[in-house]
Amino acid sequence: MNPVAVAVTGASGMPYALRLLECLVEAGESVWLMFSEAARVVAGMESGLDLPGRSGDLERFFNAYLGAEEGQLRVFGPRQWTAPLASGSNPPRAMVVCPCSMGTLAAIAQGSSDNLIERAADVVLKEGRPLVLVPRETPFSAIHLENMLRLARLGAVILPANPGFYHRPETIEDLVDFVVARILDRIGVPHTLGVRWGE
Repeated sequence: MNPVAVAVTGASGMPYALRLLECLVEAGESVWLMFSEAARVVAGMESGLDLPGRSGDLERFFNAYLGAEEGQLRVFGPRQWTAPLASGSNPPRAMVVCPCSMGTLAAIAQGSSDNLIERAADVVLKEGRPLVLVPRETPFSAIHLENMLRLARLGAVILPANPGFYHRPETIEDLVDFVVARILDRIGVPHTLGVRWGE
């Protein structure tokens, strides 16, 4: 089974991305990770992480940071066109863009494929694999909404980072886990993050 692809872009919401990666690694999933340049800036602002710019260095950092097994997590650069997920002959089994900036969402909606994140999303859509986009923006403009509608009609899942409150969250981590749980549900990864409705 091919890995899960995770793309992290420059929208606010780095705690969601880091927790998602942690849960995927803990679940034993193999991960193909892509970080945009803007996402590295946001990581420093929101999580205090000084992420290296080179893909190999970033891969070593995240494998150590997440305690991944050797080879469990691979990092690909934005122009690494030889990456497996750049081709429909070797697509990820699912892809999550978390958080998803409005710029990235628009590019995916238009099929621009100008970098590896956009190309990988295009591959996932054309191959009929699950694509989950986690926009973190407010308010949404008509342009944002039209792009989301276009992608939803193409089969993508639009999963805004909107935590619920029926589980009586007590910490920020509880709110983060609520959203990450919904992401994991959509890509078929078992988890025990919080109480489900009716339990």
